[in-house]
Amino acid sequence: MELPNSWVMVKLGKFVESEKGKKPQSESKVETSTHNLPYVDIQAFEEGAIKSWTDGVGCRLCSEADFLMVWDGSRSGLVGKGMNGALGSTLVRINFSSMVNDYAFYFLQSKYQQINTRAKGSGTPHVDPDLLWNYEFPIPPKNEQHRIVAKIEALFSELDKGIESFKTAREQLKIYRQALLKHAFSGKLTEQWRTENQDKLETAEALLQRIQAERGQRYQQQLKDWEANGKQGGKPKAPKTLPPLTTDELADLPDLPTGWTWLKSGELFESVTSGSRGWAEYYADSGAIFIRITNLDFDSLKLDLSTKKIKYVQPPAGAEGLRTKVKEGDFLFSITGYLGMFAIAPSLDDAYVNQHISLARPLDGFSKKYFGYYVTSHTGGIHYLNKQTKGAVKAGLGLDNIQNFPVPMCSLNEQIKISCEIELRLSEVDQLDQTLTTALQQAVALRQSILKKAFSGQLVPQDPNDEPARVLLERIQAEKAWQYGQSQSRKINKRKTTA
Repeated sequence: MELPNSWVMVKLGKFVESEKGKKPQSESKVETSTHNLPYVDIQAFEEGAIKSWTDGVGCRLCSEADFLMVWDGSRSGLVGKGMNGALGSTLVRINFSSMVNDYAFYFLQSKYQQINTRAKGSGTPHVDPDLLWNYEFPIPPKNEQHRIVAKIEALFSELDKGIESFKTAREQLKIYRQALLKHAFSGKLTEQWRTENQDKLETAEALLQRIQAERGQRYQQQLKDWEANGKQGGKPKAPKTLPPLTTDELADLPDLPTGWTWLKSGELFESVTSGSRGWAEYYADSGAIFIRITNLDFDSLKLDLSTKKIKYVQPPAGAEGLRTKVKEGDFLFSITGYLGMFAIAPSLDDAYVNQHISLARPLDGFSKKYFGYYVTSHTGGIHYLNKQTKGAVKAGLGLDNIQNFPVPMCSLNEQIKISCEIELRLSEVDQLDQTLTTALQQAVALRQSILKKAFSGQLVPQDPNDEPARVLLERIQAEKAWQYGQSQSRKINKRKTTA
């Protein structure tokens, strides 16, 4: 890298003053007259949140004149502005006492990604000192250091405002998405359309009767197939009859438009099951897709089968494998941990679910996307599913929960209309979200571009009247040599005194 003539390049560790923190001998959760020194950990220097205080005995101190680096852990290499207190045991304080400290701070900020990804240690990672202190550190004249820091902070301030506005816009898109879904499943989204097509629409009750008739027909066909195969395997189970929503349950639900009705989710399913434990032994490099919670999301009806998230299995033979096999159109619910994630299974050659996912096989006669979008609504399926876990020691859903949450049902034609309207508007939302995501990525790249220009002499103009950095370094070296001589003299005098 070619630098301006007034700059010099040195090893970063040549002039740095650094010290690793140490765990205090005594701590207090509250500030007292004796324990009034803040213990500075990562959360303290990032958020200003002090969790404990110490009396300072056996501690190593840091100040606002320092800047701090995370030395140990997954975020090793992260730097932050210093503060007064006792230095945390996973941090290192860094100070360039004869230079503009913030200049070095921004230099190390530009190196975070490299320092973090090249951390050492098989257990807890830590900063590699050989990498850190051997960085080639470009030093401009001291006055220019001040100008560079001021320019960086001015540009970063504008950039941060832009980033904040992008993030706010993304949050507003999330709010709009949920408002759209709430509007859809209250009947308001298609209110005018429904009025214009009222004479062509069947009632939800008539639709439900057709679905229930289909369930009975499917069961009879399964019995015939079982008998035709010599009654091999278990006898098909008769469809489970669900009790209707009670008067009290209906009273707690929002009012619906005329022709709509509330029903239990299980009335739309042929069967409901979940994966079983112990499939780890069947993991393989290829074979059937093994669907896990990581393949589901909250705001999408699609499975995420990207390369990084996909697992394969060679499934066991017999009923257990068949029971958890996925068919196109199956509903997949997360039932442990993050509850309410959902997907509609696409066409897959061979796929199975693990024990954290419930598989509901839908009947025909209703819109699968209508149901799916309802499940992802924060005032819809997710809300009622999470409501069923209240009071539980551990968050989780049973198969009964999957079959018993309320669903607002309307005619099939209106379901299709609602699904189309949602998809059209969410497509626009997704495009805007992608635009904002790209803008945020560009902002991160711009931050690095600013730092790159700063440390190559391209961010601010040089002033020929500035004292060259070479003179500054000569003065620092002379000062260090004097300090070393003073230290040696004190040691000699101490030995003479004790002799």
